[in-house]
Amino acid sequence: MDMKRISLLAALWMALLPASALNASSLAPQDEGTALPLTQYVNPFLGTATLWDYEDLHFNPTRRAWGAEVFPGASLPFAMVQATPITLLHSGSGYQYEDSTICGFGHTCKGHWNLLHVPLMPATGRYRADDYASPFSHDAEEAHPGYYRVFLERYAINAEVTTTLRCAYYRFSYRPSDVKELIADMAHSNSNVSEWALQQEGARTFSGCQNGEGRIFFWAETNYDIDYIRQRQARDGSISVIRFRDSRSAEPLELRIGFSFTSVEGARRNFDAELTGKDFARVCAEADSIWQQQLSKIIVEGGSERHTRLFYSTLYRSCLWPCLRSDVNGDYADVRGRIVNEGFHYYTLPSFWDDYRNKLILLGLLNPDVATDVMKSIIDMGEKQGGYMPTFFHGDHASTFVAGTWQRGIHDFDLQRAYRLILKNATVPGRGGRRYLDEYIRQGWIAEKDTTNVPTEDEYKGAVTKTLEYAYDDYAVAQVARILGDKPSYRLLMKRAGNYRNVFDSSTGFFRGRIADGSFIRDFRPYYPYYQYQYREANAWQSLFYAPHDPKGIIALYPSKAAVKAKLDSLFTEPWRGYEAMNITGFIGNYCHGNQPDHSIPYMYTFIGQQEMTQLIVDSLLNHYYDMGAEHLAYAGMDDAGEMSSWFVFNAMGFYTYSPADPEYLVTVPLFPKVSFRQANGNVFTVVRKGSGRKISRILVNGKPLRGWFFPDTVLKQGGTLTVETIPSKATLSP
Repeated sequence: MDMKRISLLAALWMALLPASALNASSLAPQDEGTALPLTQYVNPFLGTATLWDYEDLHFNPTRRAWGAEVFPGASLPFAMVQATPITLLHSGSGYQYEDSTICGFGHTCKGHWNLLHVPLMPATGRYRADDYASPFSHDAEEAHPGYYRVFLERYAINAEVTTTLRCAYYRFSYRPSDVKELIADMAHSNSNVSEWALQQEGARTFSGCQNGEGRIFFWAETNYDIDYIRQRQARDGSISVIRFRDSRSAEPLELRIGFSFTSVEGARRNFDAELTGKDFARVCAEADSIWQQQLSKIIVEGGSERHTRLFYSTLYRSCLWPCLRSDVNGDYADVRGRIVNEGFHYYTLPSFWDDYRNKLILLGLLNPDVATDVMKSIIDMGEKQGGYMPTFFHGDHASTFVAGTWQRGIHDFDLQRAYRLILKNATVPGRGGRRYLDEYIRQGWIAEKDTTNVPTEDEYKGAVTKTLEYAYDDYAVAQVARILGDKPSYRLLMKRAGNYRNVFDSSTGFFRGRIADGSFIRDFRPYYPYYQYQYREANAWQSLFYAPHDPKGIIALYPSKAAVKAKLDSLFTEPWRGYEAMNITGFIGNYCHGNQPDHSIPYMYTFIGQQEMTQLIVDSLLNHYYDMGAEHLAYAGMDDAGEMSSWFVFNAMGFYTYSPADPEYLVTVPLFPKVSFRQANGNVFTVVRKGSGRKISRILVNGKPLRGWFFPDTVLKQGGTLTVETIPSKATLSP
């Protein structure tokens, strides 16, 4: 069947459906006045596409580079459930915009290579156990916050889904002549599935569980009687087929399903609490309303429609992770596998290596109640896992979250308990703490192996990056020590906060790996990207200037501010040498916006009196690196649970978390003439841009001139006005 005929079939079939089945916006409450509801500015497909062209990647790809790895499906802010289409298992979010078939809908998603629990797929019997995916067209697909729809061409099924915090609600519209079936691919997810179960509970109910990076349970109800549930063998496992009795009808198959990480009983309890008495339209409208409330905490005015859509799309993407893991009654499965209830909402571990830079601070500003519960969750995890605060992937940045959150006035957690954990991370070598801490303590830096011709993807220590990041983590822990009056630890850790200097090579102007005898790595290739040799997912250029707590100290490593500027100019003008690395994409010179390690570098210009150069780079990133590619749906690189998106949100508002452990923000020029940030305490902080230039001439806080470039968090929390006065900039950057 050719694509024109398929598209015509989809159009004809959708014409027979009620309008509410085609457009979630018709279910959303409309604001008074002429402005669109903020949810209408959000495009959940933004970030789902992949970059393929040399002009975007600066190398010729031999395989798919990492995109933003985000999902387009339905979810609520920081919810347990993400109901999202799967085009390819064992990929990032499971959905790639360039793919042409859908094989099911998963129910948990982070945007990394994991989760996607309990894949489900509506069908009509025309499939094999190892071949049941359906072609689809983006012309017959739509997504809004809390809603997703797609037409499955193989079965002529219009599939819709909306969600609550812990439940998914599907509406599958079949042709009246077709028998309705549901495929449950319980043996698969994005993770390795070790066990699963599926059983019928009643005439219209079934339940089950799946263990694959967390044991998830579910309770499901349908509006048709179940005829049977049978297993069908596939090449790599089996699928479960649920057939419905007397289902040749125009009435859609509705599937309501509750989830829990504690038990089937917990899933049913969540189901009853969140779905009882609600139809699809009501759940969808409530989801839209919840997102409207979340997005309306920040109102931007006066910008272009493109910038407004980018802003609310990235704000939306910033509010999806960490994810809820406790039931409506507070029960959760702790890290020991025990079902406990400590009186708070339990959340997943944040992606600390990525989102400590900005995302977790934004979380505390928008949802301090969630940030508090996340803090209580990681304390609970740490105390039950050897007394070390859990970290993620690289570094020890829960310390930054603790220090930055407390100093921003979020105090409804036990700081002493958190401090004991992060102090142990910083001072006691052991499994669960910082890797290679013993040599870091002994010599103030971590040694790397001296070898040659290391392939990009080989795994070593990442010794330079660890040394730099541990120094910043030491600074963060020191701030908590100061608050709690632990003077000996404060003095020790503040001294160690200068350890970044120990891997600086003044002869090259780079941070550079050192071998065990203290000499520098001989085969030094600053342009070559590594995943873990010396640098973590970066090259030497992208690892420059990292000491967010001490920009003056960084400058002092160079002969002069002019030398710093020359190094910065070279970073942004020296062309990428064509190296292919899946997660290192989106370049300005050798600066890589598609990965996190160098996201703070553009601001170094500000500290040497060149703010207009900072703004030149920031503006280029805001304007060109978030809707890239042929479809204008690609990020420069991986979103990493909202870090890339949060970078956009902060800089579009006109301030950034340069040192997230410190309760202050670096001022930049906002994209919008006016930004209003409503705090959880009800106060409104307003950013006003005066002038059309991009060079800052003066900064006023509540009408009074600001000294320097940072304003304190207390100003933001108390409300008031930040005025950024601008004049035209003559900044240029050329090779």
